[in-house]
Amino acid sequence: MPSVTDRYDPLDPEVLRDPYPVLAELRQLEPVFWHVGMDSWALTRYADSVRVLRDHATFARDPRRTGGTVPEPSLSVQTLDPPQQSQVRSLFMTALRAQDLTAIEERAHRLVLERLDVLAGGGPFDVVAELAVPLSVAVVADLLGVEPPPYGEFAAVSDAIMRSMDGGLNPTLVEPGRIARQQLSDLVDSWFAASARPGLLARVRQAAAPGGDAAARLYVKNTARVMFQGGYSTMAAAVGNAVHTLLIHPGVLDRLRDRALLATGVDELVRFDGPVQGTTRTAVRACRIGGVEIAAGQKVVTLFAAANRDPAAFARADELVLDRTPNPHLGYGWGPHSCIGTTVAQAGLRALVAALSDHRAHLAAAGDGVRRRTATMRAFDTLPAALLHR
Repeated sequence: MPSVTDRYDPLDPEVLRDPYPVLAELRQLEPVFWHVGMDSWALTRYADSVRVLRDHATFARDPRRTGGTVPEPSLSVQTLDPPQQSQVRSLFMTALRAQDLTAIEERAHRLVLERLDVLAGGGPFDVVAELAVPLSVAVVADLLGVEPPPYGEFAAVSDAIMRSMDGGLNPTLVEPGRIARQQLSDLVDSWFAASARPGLLARVRQAAAPGGDAAARLYVKNTARVMFQGGYSTMAAAVGNAVHTLLIHPGVLDRLRDRALLATGVDELVRFDGPVQGTTRTAVRACRIGGVEIAAGQKVVTLFAAANRDPAAFARADELVLDRTPNPHLGYGWGPHSCIGTTVAQAGLRALVAALSDHRAHLAAAGDGVRRRTATMRAFDTLPAALLHR
């Protein structure tokens, strides 16, 4: 019988359906293990994962620190390590804090209610195409202050970029991802060239203005692209996962009608079955993690899905605890490389859950969903549901 480490194939259909049993076994038997397919060490414990994400001196996100290269279109706040990333990240975080997230959440709530009105009583529908994609595009566009691109076209571009994150497991995904990034870069360039609209981009526009520092302009534009695509894909995945969790846990949506539970409940949905499955760092120097020797230059993957179910960090880790607080999960990553748009993603999820609980129709499953065959992001390709009259 193959060992548990051999059985962990993140693209295996059974693992895609439910990765948590094998991750729990790994966490107990071999919490730090070498994964041949990923050509890296993999971590399953929460404490080990946070240590790697916190120790920027030992573990690099920027490949250039360990002799690698980064193509110019990929240079963004997510490429840089502290303290080099501080200036660009601070620019975007300051712009983010200046946005009216309450108003964005209210507009998202209205959008979902309108879509639910159209879908109610009309038979089965796909949660991904009818709710996750339009809501996520609309919320991120609203935050940035840009006209939302056509849902279907943008979803295809984002999908190619997201799949290319698994290029180490499947090199054929790299070139389509490169082409899609260029298409998205052209779209972002058009936003910066257009007249300013209220939103986050209007606040960072000056740093990307012609005549300024070329390197700063490059990082700002690329970060805007990463924020749009990353915010969209993370939120769309989180919406699908959250709705699926609600469908298989009857009664949870009714409990979330209690607005006092909404914020912690939505946060718990992300911990329980989060969108981002892990991230990679490279050891700058030799070190030890969990008694295992890590050589300089070796990659380390922190498996968020495993860390978020670690009973050493979360009581009743395999249960959905709607009032869990504090809840320091890694569903959106952690620290300076976490998703910049985490707060707006949470606002969009709250809007979705509130609309589903407010609507006159009852959400019900309408068949099995199909998981997207991606390792880095846990998402659905399709998730059938129906809205039934109460």
